[in-house]
Amino acid sequence: MKRTSILAGLVLSLSLSSVAHAEVVSCAPQFPGGQPPTVVDETLRSGTVMLCSHSYAVLESERTRGPLWAAEYLSEENLEVAGSTPRRGSFYPDGRLPLSMRAELYDYRGSGYDKGHLVPSGDEAGLSWQEETYTLSNIVPQTAELNRGAWVGVESAVRGLADRDGELYVVTGPGYDPDDDRTIGPDRIPVPALTWKAIYDPVAEGTGVYVCLNTTTPQCRVISVALLTQLVRIDPFPGVPAGEKDHVMAMPPIGDSPYAIEHDASARGLLREWAAPKVQKALRELMRAMGDG
Repeated sequence: MKRTSILAGLVLSLSLSSVAHAEVVSCAPQFPGGQPPTVVDETLRSGTVMLCSHSYAVLESERTRGPLWAAEYLSEENLEVAGSTPRRGSFYPDGRLPLSMRAELYDYRGSGYDKGHLVPSGDEAGLSWQEETYTLSNIVPQTAELNRGAWVGVESAVRGLADRDGELYVVTGPGYDPDDDRTIGPDRIPVPALTWKAIYDPVAEGTGVYVCLNTTTPQCRVISVALLTQLVRIDPFPGVPAGEKDHVMAMPPIGDSPYAIEHDASARGLLREWAAPKVQKALRELMRAMGDG
């Protein structure tokens, strides 16, 4: 198997420091054909480290003190377990990284930005795997409007597709604007201009990418993997044929999150209307009738 140039950096595959004993974890299952994403820009590639967790892999950058990409393999079986796993977890710095590469909790404190997961905790089959997603090596600064709004819809759409087709390979990452000098915290963590989530569906033999602006009025669109590679200089699926990356497969629509609905003026009126006692009574009667049927 061809080893891509990003493996020239140090590969750390120890489990999280919270685990009592050292356990070797392989990154390979998270990539199609075992081939990790390729950073095609040499400057961006320098000073990077790949970290392997049980259900995902990330490439960390010394320049950003955060991930350039996070890759995961989603299966219908794991998502079924994830759906019945209670959501809980606390953020923590990744002890596998040297201090010069590590984001800290104080960097986000009072920053005005959310800690945005690349690999969402909602994808994880069990509490211990879910806990791994809360390390800051899997986090980038996102606006609340994106993180709790459209991005939730993107994550939900991807899970729905994986559930329908049985399996997906997913790579998520930030995109930085060289003219945007926004940073947070004493370690000056750069704020990405956008975040993206690329999918490869081996069943449909298709690819596509959701891209969302990281602003207080986030807009999202669907683009090809080939265009994403030009924009962010990262090829999420180097082993997939070029013809499959030039075209966009049919992608599920991005659903509204509860946050997005709550903060939409027209939707707030709808929520008030649905909350009315007579509407709630009618809904209960309808559900009861459906149950009797």
